[in-house]
Amino acid sequence: MNVRYLQETPFYLRAGHLLPYSTSDSNTTDFTNPSTFILLGIPGLEAAHVWISIPFCTMYAIAILGNFTILFIVKMELSLHGPMYYFLCMLAVTDLVLSTSILPKTLSIFWFNSREIDFSACLTQMYFIHCFLVMESGIFVAMGLDRYVAICHPLRHSAILTNSMVAKIGVAVVLRGGMIILPSFLLARQWPYCRTNIIPHTHCEHMAVVKLACADTHVTSYYGLFVLFCAMGLDVIFIAMSYIQILRAIFSLPTKDARLKTFRTCGSHLFAILAFYIPALFSFLTYRFGYNVPLRFHVLTANMYILVPPMINPIIYGVRTRQIRDRLLWLITHKGTTFFSCCSGSQTKSHADLGGGLVLGPLP
Repeated sequence: MNVRYLQETPFYLRAGHLLPYSTSDSNTTDFTNPSTFILLGIPGLEAAHVWISIPFCTMYAIAILGNFTILFIVKMELSLHGPMYYFLCMLAVTDLVLSTSILPKTLSIFWFNSREIDFSACLTQMYFIHCFLVMESGIFVAMGLDRYVAICHPLRHSAILTNSMVAKIGVAVVLRGGMIILPSFLLARQWPYCRTNIIPHTHCEHMAVVKLACADTHVTSYYGLFVLFCAMGLDVIFIAMSYIQILRAIFSLPTKDARLKTFRTCGSHLFAILAFYIPALFSFLTYRFGYNVPLRFHVLTANMYILVPPMINPIIYGVRTRQIRDRLLWLITHKGTTFFSCCSGSQTKSHADLGGGLVLGPLP
């Protein structure tokens, strides 16, 4: 093996069973279109993979159970067929896709040492991860808009956020997420990969793949920063503006109990939003500028911002929602045909908030 290669390549990338190719003195090889990539998992913590898989698997199970429960209850309960709950269902679907896009492969690495991933599958995983991250950010903006209208303009809520408007917002969120990530995916697909096919990560994260290309990747790096600041950055600004107006409305409420209830609700929402944005922004920025941050910390952070929000969103937006919580308890205590007959006969209409029974929507 080339001495120069040994000097430039980290030790954990030089294990013989992980390098199915060799480099030449001219640094050019036929390895320009790899058929597979090798995912290392969490570099430096290989011995703890089985133990790390326990919290990962637990978070995934909670995310799957929680988000499917929300989708099922909203579908069955006619009183929940409104803008707030439609956005909640969009968030649930996005969380299911996000967590499922990485966890099965990650667990196969941890449990079965199944490190190979097909080249096309790797790029597809990369696209889905970042596409649905942008979608989730857009859904948070839509939910912030819904809360703003419900609290600050309750009498106009049903007139502004009609079903057709909710559908248009949903389509816009999906199209924005799909289109804005597409250039990075197309660029990554046409690059030559002549350095290594080993990705020191649990999944095909964009910057981890970019670092393997033996081509000029400045365009995609700059475009990634554009997406970060001009898409997700603007989303953060819009969400902040919405909640500033909401907080102003909260402090103008006449009673202390009403202010406290609404503030608790908005506080839990802000916690969910921050749990999504802070780790994501930290991971994106440290991958580009945090050269002294340990690689295993990069990988763990990248997993956290994909796994933690899908786990906590059903709790914050679901369990704390009075109608969803009551319907879930009713479903647990009643069985079979009684549940379905009651659901089919339910025609009640209400506008409960996302926690504690506070009415945030327009009054009937």
